[in-house]
Amino acid sequence: MTNPKNNTLALFGGPKSIIDNFITYNTMGNEEVDAAKAVIESGVLSKYIGAWHPDFLGGPKVKEFEADCSKFFGVKHAITVNSWTSGLVAAIGAIGINPGDEVITTPWTMSASATAILHWNGIPIFADIDRDTFNLDLLSVERNITEYTKAIVSVDIFGMPSAMDDLIKLAKKYNLKIISDTAQAPCAKYKGKYAGTMVDIGGYSLNYHKHIHTGEGGVLVTNDDELAERMQLIRNHAEVVVDGKGSNYLTNMVGHNFRLGEIECAIGIEQLKKLPNLVKNRQTLANALSVELSTLPSLQTPVIPEDRDHVYYIYPLILNYEEIGVTRDRICDALEAEGIPIIRRYQNIHLLPMYQQKIAFGNQGFPWNSEFCKRDIDYSKGICPVAEELQDNSFFGIGMCVYDLDLNDISMIAKAFKKVWSNLDALK
Repeated sequence: MTNPKNNTLALFGGPKSIIDNFITYNTMGNEEVDAAKAVIESGVLSKYIGAWHPDFLGGPKVKEFEADCSKFFGVKHAITVNSWTSGLVAAIGAIGINPGDEVITTPWTMSASATAILHWNGIPIFADIDRDTFNLDLLSVERNITEYTKAIVSVDIFGMPSAMDDLIKLAKKYNLKIISDTAQAPCAKYKGKYAGTMVDIGGYSLNYHKHIHTGEGGVLVTNDDELAERMQLIRNHAEVVVDGKGSNYLTNMVGHNFRLGEIECAIGIEQLKKLPNLVKNRQTLANALSVELSTLPSLQTPVIPEDRDHVYYIYPLILNYEEIGVTRDRICDALEAEGIPIIRRYQNIHLLPMYQQKIAFGNQGFPWNSEFCKRDIDYSKGICPVAEELQDNSFFGIGMCVYDLDLNDISMIAKAFKKVWSNLDALK
C-alpha cells in the first residue's frame, strides 16, 4: 500500500503514502443481528405507555439494557433515551432550571451541549478550555459564575475525562449542579471511576459514529433517585403522568417522547459487552501513533494526565504553526493528499449565528431579550481565546471511531506524517 521510493509529496504530484481507503468502523456482528431478529419475531418493538402504568418505564429489553448499563458503570440508575441530545434536554430539565438561569459550558463541543440549556429558556454561558485536554478551564469557569448561575455542563471532549475532583469542589463552593456530557468518552476513567458517574447526572451517546452504538440513542446515569425519576418523566410525557404517579414537584414536567425502542436496546445489550475491548484497541492504536508522531517537531500529540485515561473518539493534535513556518491548513492539505482523512478544526459554538445574533425562539431575541435574562450576555469573539486560537490556527485531528484501523494502518499514517514533515521546506 505504500511506495517509499519517491518522497515527493502527493500534493505536488508524488505517489500517495496510503493508496487504499480505510475500512469503515463497524461494531455490528451476528450477536446484534440475532438480538434484533429476536425482538422483531417477538412482535414487541416498544412497550412504553405515556401514562402512569406498569409499562411507563418501557419493555423488557429497555429494562434489561438499563440494568446492564447501571451495573457496568456502577451507578444506581441508567435511563435510555432516543438520542444524547434528548438526554441533555432531560438532564437539564431534571435539575430544576428556571427561565433565565445561567448554565456554564464549553464552546468546544457539539452544539446540543448548549441548545439543551436554551430548550428550557436557560442562558448558555461559555467558559474557555484547557489547551492540553480541550476540556473546561476551571479558572475560566469560576470567572463566569454569577448569582444567576445554576449549573455546569462539563464535556469530556474527544474521549478525555475532565478534572472532576476540582470541578466538584468548585460546584460545591457555589452550590451548583454538574451535568457531565460524556458522549465521546464511554469507558474512560478518572481516578479509577468511569467518566460521567461522579456528578449529579452524566451520560453517553449511542450515535452511530461512537465507540458503540444503536444507530441513535443515549444513556443517562445518576445516583440520585429524584433526578432519575424526573428524567424518566421528562422522557415519557411527564405532564400526563405526574397526576397518576402522585408527583408534586411539577417544575419542568413538560414531557416528550424521548423513548429508545426495544430493537435498539437489544442491540445495545450486545454492544455494551464489546465496549471494554473496543476501547482498549483504540487506546493501543492511539498510543502507537503517539510514539511515532512524538518525534516530529512542532507537533503536540495528546497530553494524558496521570489521573485519567483517554478513549480516543478523536486523536487530537496541535500544530505550532509559528515555529514550523507552515499553516495548519497547508499541513492538512499535504496529509490529506497522502491519504489520511483529517479533521481540520472542531468548532466554537458561541460563534454560531444563533448566539451572535441572539435569536433562538421567535424573532425578538428570546430568551436573551426578555425579563428572564438578568444581564447582557457577551458572546463576542475573544471571550474564549484558547478555544478560538485552536479552531483558527492550530488544532487538527484524526477520527478514531470513523475507521476500523489496525497497527498496519497506524504505521502507514505515521509514515505519511513523516513524509510531510520531511518536506516542510516545500510547503512553505
